[in-house]
Amino acid sequence: MSEKTQDLQSFDDRVLGAIATLAPAEQRIARFFVDQKQAALLNSAAQIAQLAGTSDATVVRTARALGFESLSALRAALLAELTGTPSPRLRLERTLAETGSRAGDALRHVIGMHEKSLDVLRQEEFAASFERCVDILANAARRHVFGIGPSGAMADYASLQFNRIGLPTSALSASGVALADRLLWIGEGDVVLVMAYAPLYREVEVLLEHAGKRGVPVILVSDDLGPLVADKVAEILPVPRGNAGHLAMHGGTLVLIESLIVALAAKGKDSASDSLDQLSQLRGAIDKAWSKRGTRKRK
Repeated sequence: MSEKTQDLQSFDDRVLGAIATLAPAEQRIARFFVDQKQAALLNSAAQIAQLAGTSDATVVRTARALGFESLSALRAALLAELTGTPSPRLRLERTLAETGSRAGDALRHVIGMHEKSLDVLRQEEFAASFERCVDILANAARRHVFGIGPSGAMADYASLQFNRIGLPTSALSASGVALADRLLWIGEGDVVLVMAYAPLYREVEVLLEHAGKRGVPVILVSDDLGPLVADKVAEILPVPRGNAGHLAMHGGTLVLIESLIVALAAKGKDSASDSLDQLSQLRGAIDKAWSKRGTRKRK
């Protein structure tokens, strides 16, 4: 088998290639392994069974029917694929092969990917973790949001919006040695919100080690890194970014960030209103046209 053929052979291909030979209940579990990879990695056989509406024995039996020695072996194969680093070109080729060349098809495909992400955000377990994360972020002395590349742009956006509602926040959006200066900002009583994905970059390793030494809790937003760092983070928000090995899609992460903004503003409504009043006043001082938009009337 050529190297290119091996590269294109995926966990999904292996599972879907064998799915026709499985019993109906096993087919349901097999599709769960393909569609809910993060849940398959993080949950026990009993939890997977509950999410998929079957028994834990069926979960284990399905893993073996797919050619894996055990559920653990299936997870290892899935993790190996998720933590791989296919080139940007290969990611694009895989996405276009699934999407097609017509603009309308691309639109429907991307919408479908984001709908799957939102389905994860709607789950009760995710909502419970989200509430815990809001409490951690609201009660911290200062927040730090980490991201590199496209996630760096979202870290800057989250930081700006948190500051606007009166929550002092810094963006850890630099990479390489430039990140070291920003890590000095992290202190006792703070919290770090990390948007990072496999493989485990050196910046993330150093950040987690630095936060751990200072007793600073870390909230991780990731669809694949959780199993590698679960013992080093306080909470994991598993937001999908599209299909594994395809172009990453960040719509679900943006929805999460804006949900955090609204939830944090609701938790500290007076402080958020006062901060936005001050923003309007400062805008008016710079450009008087802004002052016409008004501020909240004070009693």
